[in-house]
Amino acid sequence: MASIEESGIIEGVHLVSLVAHGDERGRFVESFRKEWFPQRDWAKVQGNASYSAAGVLRGFHYHHRQVDYWFVPVGMVRVGLFDMRPSSPTFRATQTLEIGEQNRVGVFIPVGVAHGFLALTDVVLTYLVDNYYDGTDENGLAWNDPEVGLDWGTTSPNLSPKDAANPVWKEIPGENLPK
Repeated sequence: MASIEESGIIEGVHLVSLVAHGDERGRFVESFRKEWFPQRDWAKVQGNASYSAAGVLRGFHYHHRQVDYWFVPVGMVRVGLFDMRPSSPTFRATQTLEIGEQNRVGVFIPVGVAHGFLALTDVVLTYLVDNYYDGTDENGLAWNDPEVGLDWGTTSPNLSPKDAANPVWKEIPGENLPK
């Protein structure tokens, strides 16, 4: 049975310690149950998979209308989180954690928490979201913003052109910041 706990660093982020059941044929992991999380309205669910080579950094991204739930069945990633919600008691808190094959943890990321990951190995990251993809709700924050100060453990990741162009915190218009 999985165990669930709030991160203790960023309010609303939940970590799920997942249990693998295996034998010589392989393994089985129950990776998600909607009743594990406080936000239980998963009426519209979209599942996605991100395949990344070692050294790729994806993010920071944040949403106004979507929560994410991440699980890494193949490889290892360093997750970076930053609380962008001015109304949150953990406003501007950062957190990093490593998840994947050697640390089977699912990560529930609430609305307004910027998130990204650095692929430490070749990886497959699966994620469920509670709304269908909407490009108008895809927002970015510079991965290396000195005001955020998150230590990714690298200074020269492989970034997409879109992520490389993400603005720093002080350049994001106030109306585009989470509530």
